[in-house]
Amino acid sequence: MHAQRILGLDGFRNGWVAVSIAGDRRSISFPADISTALAAPFTRAAIDIPIGMTDDGARDCDELAREKLAPHRSRVFTGARRWLWENYTDPDAANAEAKRRGQKGASRQLWHLGRKIMEVDAYVRAHRDRDIREAHPELVFLRLNGAPLPSKKTKEGAALRRELLVAAGFVEIDDWATRARRGTGAKLDDVLDACAVALAARDCAGCLPDGEPPPDPHDVGMQIWF
Repeated sequence: MHAQRILGLDGFRNGWVAVSIAGDRRSISFPADISTALAAPFTRAAIDIPIGMTDDGARDCDELAREKLAPHRSRVFTGARRWLWENYTDPDAANAEAKRRGQKGASRQLWHLGRKIMEVDAYVRAHRDRDIREAHPELVFLRLNGAPLPSKKTKEGAALRRELLVAAGFVEIDDWATRARRGTGAKLDDVLDACAVALAARDCAGCLPDGEPPPDPHDVGMQIWF
């Protein structure tokens, strides 16, 4: 019997960091698009990107994640809406429409994630038979550490996340963070985050909210795993 193949995906400017776990074997790749990343058979995939969106951008899973990560609530981006990217190519025009609708505008950081959010949304809606879950790496690191962590952008924060991943079995992390990553455009924290969401896919220690995920207008479940 073949070992289950588990995937963790984190986006970066040139594509995706894809971490695969199959039994004791772990590997990393840097595919350009989500279809390539998910082309080979897999048991379960977790992706650090919003899956399922409401028309006003409000999701219970985001608020629950922000509460869990307090005092670092800003580590969870909120406000993804399909209409933002379906109807607009300019963030100022999109935010003017959001204001007209009585909604919060999209941050520039969220706006620039739009292409990847819509790429995953289209894939998930076209492949409803596959086990593809939204995960948040910071919730995974919180679970592994048992306490809030310093920012991943700091030397201390990156080192602590690395240690947690090594303890979780990622003995290849130093090679992935240096040789494997070189020339791809992926940053160190992209590699660390992909490993973390792979653990969320493999171990599935919990989800927000619990139970059946509330569906969005396209019947896509809105739930964050960790």
